[in-house]
Amino acid sequence: MTEQDQKQLGKTLWAIADQLRGSMNADDFRDYMLSFLFLRYLSDNYEQAAKKELGADYPDVAPGVMEQTDSTTPLQIWYEENADDVAEFEKQMRRKVHYVIEPDYLWGSIVHLAKTESSKLLDTLQKGFKYIEERSFQSNFQGLFSEINLASDKLGRKYEDRNDKLCSIISELARGMSLFSTDTDTLGDAYEYLIGQFAAGSGKKAGEFYTPQQISDILSAIVTLDSQEPKEGPRKKLENVFDFACGSGSLLLNVRHRMKKAGGTIGKIYGQEYNVTTYNLARMNMLLHGVKDTEFEIYHGDTLANTWDSLRETNPAKKPQFDAVVANPPFSYRWDLGDAMSEDMRFKNHGVAPKSAADFAFLLHGLHYLKDDGVMAIILPHGVLFRGGAEERIRRKLLIDGHIDTVVGLPANLFYSTGIPVCILVLKKCKKPDDVLFINAAEHFEKGKRQNQLSDEHIQRIIDTYQQRPSDIPRYARRVGMEEIEKNDFNLNISRYVSTAVAEEEVDLKAVHQQLVDIEKQIVKAKDKHNAFLKELGLPSLP
Repeated sequence: MTEQDQKQLGKTLWAIADQLRGSMNADDFRDYMLSFLFLRYLSDNYEQAAKKELGADYPDVAPGVMEQTDSTTPLQIWYEENADDVAEFEKQMRRKVHYVIEPDYLWGSIVHLAKTESSKLLDTLQKGFKYIEERSFQSNFQGLFSEINLASDKLGRKYEDRNDKLCSIISELARGMSLFSTDTDTLGDAYEYLIGQFAAGSGKKAGEFYTPQQISDILSAIVTLDSQEPKEGPRKKLENVFDFACGSGSLLLNVRHRMKKAGGTIGKIYGQEYNVTTYNLARMNMLLHGVKDTEFEIYHGDTLANTWDSLRETNPAKKPQFDAVVANPPFSYRWDLGDAMSEDMRFKNHGVAPKSAADFAFLLHGLHYLKDDGVMAIILPHGVLFRGGAEERIRRKLLIDGHIDTVVGLPANLFYSTGIPVCILVLKKCKKPDDVLFINAAEHFEKGKRQNQLSDEHIQRIIDTYQQRPSDIPRYARRVGMEEIEKNDFNLNISRYVSTAVAEEEVDLKAVHQQLVDIEKQIVKAKDKHNAFLKELGLPSLP
């Protein structure tokens, strides 16, 4: 499927969503829509693997025949005809695709019910979601569909109304997707497109689950380049990557995609997310993009309180550490976890971020789990670059210890959730250059109707500048030594080091004076000519 087809599928699905949700809040409808897309993906993937596993034994059912039988999918026919072999077949499927779905709960069966026996749909869906959560996977996917309330009044006041609404949603989705050849990658892209569209309509809530793709591209490029010598190009291997505020997981997936596109390998993906709805979106998103359940781990819990047991390992030899850390945490989040934070290993060496803004708390959390030769890229508001008090002390310590590698200033109004300009901080525990690279990209963007956009050229210029680390690009980038930063009291305000102001052109006073003299001569000449005409007409001359 071409990129154009992928976009068109996303637009088709969004049009269906917009049409069907009626008066339902877009955020609520999102969970139904994305869950059904997820079920379609799981089903397609499973049925393709089953066909490969069973080979010639897989029922070859001609189009139109299904309507004449009680079966709803070819796999259901095989289950009915080979009951004694089902257990062994499912064992093989768990080994090869890591999950099992009973035929009754496959997308084809659900669509068949929606069109023929709609009264059974709601009950079957409830059982199917429960089955997938508790029995499909070897890993624990408890609560995966917890935010989808099939008994919600928002779907309808009566059981029949809710059933009818679900039937219309599923039937329209099936019709929309039938217009396209949907392979698994395409469905993953459609899922991402819909998340972006729902984010666009969610205002401030969008920040909870969505990092714009263009910013994801910059972060993923930075952390996949060689950590010590970016000029050497992409790393060949990332053992692991961690996003401690992972939202829907798109940033982690972007890192994975970039590694694979460059011919490298990536190990396990780790994410943490506090919002339960978004946590479920992230788990679905991983599976939808072909990441097996053994290849990722997403944890639901509070990052600042460090509730993930495996991260609280006190033995330094066993402490989890990551090759790459990426994050887009909530900006200037208010927090207060008590006086004990000053003894927390994450903050002990640098200090505790103020209660009014947890920006540095998030940053120090990520840095604590970064490997000595790893790279961290985090999106933060500009305030972290210059605010005083506790933040100034943390910033000073980070600079003196040589952890801040690069500061990238981005344009305003790139996010759905806020119009403020943001920056990217690149941190390393062991960096070679004894300076900080400043990139001022604040004025390099394309103006959009609602959000500003970074073009491919804008993105690539930032990445190239980070990679090549030039000493000076006028009005865009500069490497600044620690001596100059110290003279500025460790203030990292980007415009102090890379000004985008255009110098006013020098005025040549001698040339300006000559221009005035010439103008005076022209005035006298024109006046004399005018008076000559007046004299011919017998009129008085002008003084």
